[in-house]
Amino acid sequence: MSAVNSASAADVLSQYQIQPENTAQGGSELGKDAFMELMLAQMKNQNPLEPQDNGDFISQLAQFSSLEEMQNLTGTVDDVAGQFRSSQALQASAMVGKTVLAPSGVGILGSKGEITGTINVPASTGGLRLSVMSQSGELVRQIDMGSSAAGVVSFRWDGADGNGNPLPPGPYQIIAQGSYPSGPEQLETMVSANVDSVSLGNGGTITLNLAGMGSIALADVKQIN
Repeated sequence: MSAVNSASAADVLSQYQIQPENTAQGGSELGKDAFMELMLAQMKNQNPLEPQDNGDFISQLAQFSSLEEMQNLTGTVDDVAGQFRSSQALQASAMVGKTVLAPSGVGILGSKGEITGTINVPASTGGLRLSVMSQSGELVRQIDMGSSAAGVVSFRWDGADGNGNPLPPGPYQIIAQGSYPSGPEQLETMVSANVDSVSLGNGGTITLNLAGMGSIALADVKQIN
């Protein structure tokens, strides 16, 4: 009996050897077609005196079936993810031009001549105060809002100073304070802002670009008007 000719199997295997320079690029992945080609080459060039065991052959078929199912599942997941990202982009584009309520200590005084928002009051207070500061740090308006129970309290600044004079458009710092037995405490504020544009990141994350206020994640938005 002549010796087993293993040249064909070696030739097939050599096609799928991972070369060092291509490892990082993932160009040597073993797909289902290559897996089947290797299995057929192995059967063709096996030793007639020691044929492949039936159990081994069934095991290889099971591996091939699992590999094919995994690749099909990966393709399906990729399709669903692509459709989800497209849906997100479509929904995000509809937000351009709308007003959102976002966590911020800065409000933009625009053409409407007012800044609106909310204050998060963690515990009831006998003295809730809203201070408006200019870009230079000058106090331009102070509004005493009186006592307040715990919860979310709305505020509105009409864009005028304490004497009723309208102030120029631009950014203004909004500071809310509550009076407590331990002393005054600064409270969290949320300010209304216009959405200028929307950005969709590589990972499917949506970022809203707010007029004069920079960018925030869509998840940080509490209300859309």
